[in-house]
Amino acid sequence: MPRLAIIPARGGSKRIPRKNIKNFHGKPIIAYSIEAALKSGLFDEVMVSTDDVEIKNISLELGAKVPFLRSENTSNDTATTLEVIREVLESYKKEDRTFDEVCCIYPTAPLMKSSHLTAGLDLLENEIASVFPVVPFSFPILRSLKVDEDNFVSMNWPEYSHTRSQDLPAAYHDAGQWYWLRPELISNSLYSDNSKVIILSEMEVQDIDNESDWKMAEVKWEMGNE
Repeated sequence: MPRLAIIPARGGSKRIPRKNIKNFHGKPIIAYSIEAALKSGLFDEVMVSTDDVEIKNISLELGAKVPFLRSENTSNDTATTLEVIREVLESYKKEDRTFDEVCCIYPTAPLMKSSHLTAGLDLLENEIASVFPVVPFSFPILRSLKVDEDNFVSMNWPEYSHTRSQDLPAAYHDAGQWYWLRPELISNSLYSDNSKVIILSEMEVQDIDNESDWKMAEVKWEMGNE
């Protein structure tokens, strides 16, 4: 069954300039995603979708394929991941190549592991649209607070004001690392009621949107590679 890894790496990044190829513990951060995908041995092809020549050249040096560059429509900061995936698959289709199972791997996920990709694929059964990693919120969101413009505070869900935190159900958020998917089962979202997840710990996940996030990711990487 043909499988494709797509690593979307746009050249423009505003909050952290050149984020996708910025040095992270001695190598471009995208290297960790490319290497994890190649190491897993799960894919017929590992490709990088980019609009940037420097990212293309670095990706090729790291062993990924860059068979075509992104169109203008998917090179701006409003293009969604799903739009990028669909453009990639359509470009391959024009070359008479199709893939039954696809994994979109983000380029700034240095904490991801090949073993997690394998675990995700194991859950991608015939009727499952997608599989992706999640991480639990550190505190029950049902006990969360909201603050108004005058700094007065109230609970989002006051009915749980006297419920012990340990008695509340866990809540999770997208880990922002990768998505296994079956293209024919995906409609307007990368996940739906027909999706499964694997659960990661906070030490295995770090969203990187600013410099503080970047430093935290470096700390977690160091702790995991001592």
